[in-house]
Amino acid sequence: MSKVIPLPPPGFDKLPLDEQIDYIQSLWDRIAASPEQVPVPEWHQRVILERLETYKTNPTAGRPWSEVRTNIERKLRDR
Repeated sequence: MSKVIPLPPPGFDKLPLDEQIDYIQSLWDRIAASPEQVPVPEWHQRVILERLETYKTNPTAGRPWSEVRTNIERKLRDR
């Protein structure tokens, strides 16, 4: 990304952290409401294709999402 990122709107830095996070979340929600307009970088597409090929070569090497998610949730609880 070569564009200069503008400063946050006036008053943003004076908001409590939880309100700053809410503000950022609402911005993301606006962007996510139109996912078809969000550009996907070419390198993301390459990684996906590489991983798909790896899966096709050895489909039993991976783990089901449900197992991965359970493992992540367990690690987060144990922190």
